[in-house]
Amino acid sequence: MEQAGRNDLAEIQFDEHGIEPIPERDRDSTPLRQFWIWAGANIAPINWILGALGIILGLSLIETMCVVIIGNIVGCALFGLFCIMGSRTGVNQMVLSRAAFGRRGAYLPATAQLLMTMGWLGVNTWVVLDLVLGIFKEIGYDNPGQGTKYAVGIGIMAVQVLIAIVGFYLIQSFESYTVPIAAAFMIVISILAWTKTDVVWSHSTASGGDKWTAITQLMTAIGVGWGITWLTWSSDYTRFMRPGTPDRRVFWSTSLGVFIPTVWLAFVGASVASATQSADPATIVSASFGTGVSILVLFVVMHGPVATNILNLYSASLAALSLDIRVRRWIVTVIVSIVGTVTLIAFIERDHFAHDFDNWLASVVVWISAWGGVMLIDYFLFRRGRVDVDALYADPHRSIYGDVNWAAVIAAIAGLVAGWAWEYGLVGFMQGPLAKATNNTDLSWLTAFVVSGGLYYVLRPILAPHERAEAAATH
Repeated sequence: MEQAGRNDLAEIQFDEHGIEPIPERDRDSTPLRQFWIWAGANIAPINWILGALGIILGLSLIETMCVVIIGNIVGCALFGLFCIMGSRTGVNQMVLSRAAFGRRGAYLPATAQLLMTMGWLGVNTWVVLDLVLGIFKEIGYDNPGQGTKYAVGIGIMAVQVLIAIVGFYLIQSFESYTVPIAAAFMIVISILAWTKTDVVWSHSTASGGDKWTAITQLMTAIGVGWGITWLTWSSDYTRFMRPGTPDRRVFWSTSLGVFIPTVWLAFVGASVASATQSADPATIVSASFGTGVSILVLFVVMHGPVATNILNLYSASLAALSLDIRVRRWIVTVIVSIVGTVTLIAFIERDHFAHDFDNWLASVVVWISAWGGVMLIDYFLFRRGRVDVDALYADPHRSIYGDVNWAAVIAAIAGLVAGWAWEYGLVGFMQGPLAKATNNTDLSWLTAFVVSGGLYYVLRPILAPHERAEAAATH
């Protein structure tokens, strides 16, 4: 009973931690709680939209789900491996990058992570606005206007900021209590979607090379690419896992936390789109659900972006602190939320969601894949899953990881270029020459990962031959 009381107190206490290793006494998260955190971030309407993308690209419902399932098995497995890094060390992901990139070389991925998470704040909140306004129309509120958009969007942002400021323990509690309810509502919504629409299972409008192109683009958007987009967040939360938790439990709880809701919601979105031929979230909802279940839909819609964006806010603050910015974490969270709100306003004023979102997602997958290839080879191959935690925080000139590991930087940049070359976005500068030469296929995640990881494997013994994988007490 006393232990339970302490755990309850931990759930509501203010998170004083920055980027320093989490002390063992404060690491109280369990595999089940980690599952709720990642499931909550992925029970989000954006997965409906990305599931519908396969139908819009010309694939059948069966083909779409094969791509989604196979892709997420691979992507979520990679995610689970990265979550193990945080559980073993108690360190957030951008600080762990210092082992591969060097003490200040890791500023490169930390800066990219900071900018990306701020952008996601606006993107995710825009999604919920479109859905909420669509539901408003269903219940008779046909012309909500810009004022309503701003009120709903900023209101959601305020809730997210409050939770993120309090920190991990409130994030964990919020997800643990709300995700089971959201999942129950989602079951009801899924049943209604599959019974109120005429699902078309095998109709496909793409063939030959066009079908392969559609498969590669969907694989990047919500297949392997989806799991990869979460890699830079992973250890920020598993660093709170109870010491001694077996790696296999960390792996399965986190990877399934992403896999199950992603595949599930993609199936719902693809099913409805097979009947409506639309990828627009408001259209998907209005085509499937009447006024009677609008409140259920509204709850899920409101919950998804909040559950996702509190992770964006929290991880953005850790990324900023990983740049050696000497400010309290909650202050950074407030600053990030202001930037995220500005991004949201830009999306509200520019009503071209599909265009803007595809551009953003493509850029995210490429750089994370390039970074992830280096990290995977460094941590699991060269270091055998062990790092000197103290050296991650040492002075750049004294750390065994050095100031800048040019092998990692060069490999990551090369991977980024290779990924861009085989990336097919919606605007010219994001359509690489290899993608154009192969009928607009998109293998950006694969080329970035393989090139960066392979090149780092070759360059590290040459450019960093004296670095020791285990130089002190390791974790």
